[in-house]
Formats: sequence, C-alpha cells, structure tokens
Amino acid sequence: MTGAIFAHEAHERGKSVLVIDKRKHIAGNIFTENINGIHVHTYGPHVFHTNNKEVWEFMNEFTEFNRYTSTPVANYNGEIYSLPFNMLTFNKMWGVITPEEARAKIDEQRRASGIVEPRNLEEQAISLVGQDIYERLIKGYTEKQWGRPCKELPAFIIKRLPVRFIYDNNYFNALYQGVPFNGFTEIISNMLKNIEVKTECDFFADRKFFEDNAGKIIFTGQIDEFFGYELGTLEYRTLKFETENLSGVDNFQGIAVMNYTDSKTPFTRCIEHKHFYPGLEVSGTVITREYSSEWRAGDEPYYPVNNEKNNALYDAYKNLAREKAPNVIFAGRLGEYKYYDMDVAAARALEISSAEFY
Repeated sequence: MTGAIFAHEAHERGKSVLVIDKRKHIAGNIFTENINGIHVHTYGPHVFHTNNKEVWEFMNEFTEFNRYTSTPVANYNGEIYSLPFNMLTFNKMWGVITPEEARAKIDEQRRASGIVEPRNLEEQAISLVGQDIYERLIKGYTEKQWGRPCKELPAFIIKRLPVRFIYDNNYFNALYQGVPFNGFTEIISNMLKNIEVKTECDFFADRKFFEDNAGKIIFTGQIDEFFGYELGTLEYRTLKFETENLSGVDNFQGIAVMNYTDSKTPFTRCIEHKHFYPGLEVSGTVITREYSSEWRAGDEPYYPVNNEKNNALYDAYKNLAREKAPNVIFAGRLGEYKYYDMDVAAARALEISSAEFY
C-alpha cells in the first residue's frame, strides 16, 4: 500500500514512475484472489479501519467498501469468548452482568498479583485484565505469535489491546470500517492505473540499473537487506498459511476470524473468507489456518520484533541510510521497521508524498 500510494501521487504530479514487485502479483500482503466467487485474503485477513476522514475519503476514490465490522472470537479449548475484551467476555468468564461487577473482578485479580510496575508483557496483561483472561485468552496466543514466553516480551506490545466495559464486540472501534466489495487487489490496481508495473522483478537482481536510472527510490523492503546486512540482521516474525477450498461446506465456523488462544493448537487463527462479505451467497467456503514462526533468510518477513536490541540496530541502519542512500526513501513496515495498520500506512505514504513534492 505504501509504495502504491506514493507511485499514484508521483504520477499525479507528472513524474515518470516504475513500480516493481518481486512477487507474481501487485498489492503485496493485502493481495486478494477470487476463489469460487470468494475474495480470499491470501496473506492473512485485512480489514480497513480508521478515524481519519481524509484517509477514508482517499481510499474510497479507488474502491467501494462493504459494511463488514470486525468481531473476532477466541477459542480456548473449545470455549468461545468475545473479542475484544468486553462485557460479553467478562460475562462468559465470570458470570458478571454489570460493568461494576467486571471492574471489581479485574481489580481483585490485579491486587492479588502484586504488580505495580509491569516489566514485561505477562505483567502488563495481568495488570490490565487480571489473571484469568491472561491465562485463557492472551498467554497461549501471544507465545505462538511471537515464539517467546510472555515474560520475555516487552510490555508495550500489549498496550494496544482494547478493553471495554460495555456490551460491544466491535474490535477496532473506528468511525470508518469495511472490506472492499471486490477485494483489496482492486484498490492497488486502480491506484496504479496508467503506471508501468513489473512483477516478478527483484530489485537486487538489477540493482545498479535501478539506482542509475531513478532520481528517487521508495524502498518498502527490508532496510537491513538493502545494505547487505552489514550492521547485522534485524529480527522478524513470518507467517505460513494453510488454505482449504471446502466445496461441500457452506459455513465452516460462522465467523470470519477465530483466534485459537490455547497453547496446544499449533495455528494462531482460522479465517473463513466469505464472512468478510456480509450477504455473500455462494456455495462452498474457503478457510485459511495461520501459523507464526521465526523468520529466516528466504522467508517473507511480516512483523518486526521491536525489542530494545532490534530498535537500536534499526536506528543504526537509519543513520547509515542518511549517509549512503540519500535518494532512497525507506517506508512501510519493513523499510521503517515498525508495525503499521493500513490506515496509518496510507497516511504515512501521503505524508511522504507531500514532503517530496512540495
């Protein structure tokens, strides 16, 4: 998304633009493909959500969004809990009915923990929602996602976790939210209309040509790879996807996203793609199980591991970029080594574009 928006804005201002992608297709990780009338999210589920009206209006220039609202559930050893943590969750967990009762239960568990200054993710989670919710709905999922014990993960990872004392299971709590009727690929295709695009084109395979012929490069790959890992290798998490086309099943799990929060289930979540499109009537269904693992060279990097060591290494690469690559803009999750939601990535791309052209 970052590269496509930048390319669109550059083209709109009369620049000569070439977009290259090492994959066989455009759209990066938000690529969707049509399987039996269902737009399947090939690289994991994506829902566009934002409170930024400018970004929402910009995105609507390229697609029409449906009314999908993200309401995932957690499956803990066969028990289903509402996400994000809300009164439905607390009622299932403890039988409480009022917000006062729920707060009292969480406060009781906070006090029992004795945690004053959380030093890691485990302590941060317990201080937010208590021991019961941590054990059933956070611990197993998080340790599968990051491949590390929660006691070894920084506290800040869990600070973006929504907790609500209302009966509302809208995960993102965003003013604008939805999934494109025709899939996310359409957005990028429309952004890149009339722009030259080369797929299955690896920047590093013909690096000298691109560097010699481009006045400016926006690089949305790994910043450490760009510099040949000369300062060291940043850590990432990668994902593996196991997709099944179930022609004889019309409704597999009844919801688009089900998180598996126990430690025994090897995958983190199961996605049933047709439920991203309310009212879609097609026979059969497509599901994807998602597995998280440590990134190694040759894998696709998905999530930066933003601990103190990696952040310091990224800062060193950023300084190296200023010195050795002044005509390169490093952007996106990999270029800036930072987790971005789609709306923030879009806003950032528009911000970079404006700074370049004005």
